[in-house]
Amino acid sequence: MTDDQSAVQRRRAARMTCKRFLSGDRVLSIRERLAQLSALDGLDVPHDFYGSDGPVRQLEERTAALLGKEDAVFFPTGTMAQQVALRHHAERTGNTAVALHPLSHIERHERHAYTQLTGLRGLWPTTEQRQPTPGELGALGEPFGTLTVELPLRDPGYLLPDWDELTALVAAAREAGARVHFDGARLWNTTAHFGKRLDEIAALADSVYVSYYKDLGGISGAALAGDAALVSYARTWRHRYGGQLSQQWPAAIAALHGLDTALPRIPGLIRHAASTLTPALAALPGARLYPEVPPTHEYQLWLPHPAEALNAAHLALAEQEGVWFVPHWEDAAPGLAVAEVSLGEPAQAWTAEEVTEVGLRFLELAIRG
Repeated sequence: MTDDQSAVQRRRAARMTCKRFLSGDRVLSIRERLAQLSALDGLDVPHDFYGSDGPVRQLEERTAALLGKEDAVFFPTGTMAQQVALRHHAERTGNTAVALHPLSHIERHERHAYTQLTGLRGLWPTTEQRQPTPGELGALGEPFGTLTVELPLRDPGYLLPDWDELTALVAAAREAGARVHFDGARLWNTTAHFGKRLDEIAALADSVYVSYYKDLGGISGAALAGDAALVSYARTWRHRYGGQLSQQWPAAIAALHGLDTALPRIPGLIRHAASTLTPALAALPGARLYPEVPPTHEYQLWLPHPAEALNAAHLALAEQEGVWFVPHWEDAAPGLAVAEVSLGEPAQAWTAEEVTEVGLRFLELAIRG
């Protein structure tokens, strides 16, 4: 076993035994996950058969209603769903160019699937660590068939435009003759910031992808929502891409449970993070947040210490005290590290005083090495 494998196993074992979580949550064992699913209501129904009925179809209809779209299609992965959406829009417009941010998930975390498998090409309106502007779309200097907007834009810090900026960006794309796709893996988190319902936000786009395991606590899976033409096309290409599995009911019932229980709680998570937890993290010695005023309960935390020291301190807290604080630090510059903070349901039990107390202990461990 390599040192890296040993470290991963230590972190996994510590996470399984921790009792308190600030950023993140405990990973359930398979037995615990099965017990959780078996305790849900409404299970005395036939399972799905190639996604055409049962809980999968119920989930598609529920998602379409939430997003205000004609229909939705369940996909095993968001990568596959977005491939299909971009392919559809390219065929509808006759233009294979996709305007998107270079730090978007499609560009950075899908192994360039949209170019390698679908034959599309990307155009970058900006390389700045923010959402693009209408002026930057106009300055591309060539036509594009699709504008893709990731909401929130995760890699630079879960960034969101304000509502007027988003509507102006979409209007600029429409004026250029393009269609609009929302990478909404975490669209569930945006309603508080925009002050709009999910269907009002989704109405701006021709297609919307949402994830069921991000923030909703699902097992896996995604949906692509849009009009009837898009959905019919998506079902065909889901099959061609190998995504029409014979049974997907575990993912579907977990997602339905998340829509029932986790989705209504998200605005409360964001309020508690903004009023209580985030100010305490920002007040730690040397701390910086990006963005400075996070629009959701997820953002970047920067600390003036090496990532190795911070990761060791985090693991020490987890193993010695059963506290999972802020994990997964990476060096951004010499002596400066960054981590993603996700203040989900377990963080609701924390007070500002507790964040300060544990945070100072965490930093002391990092300094002592």
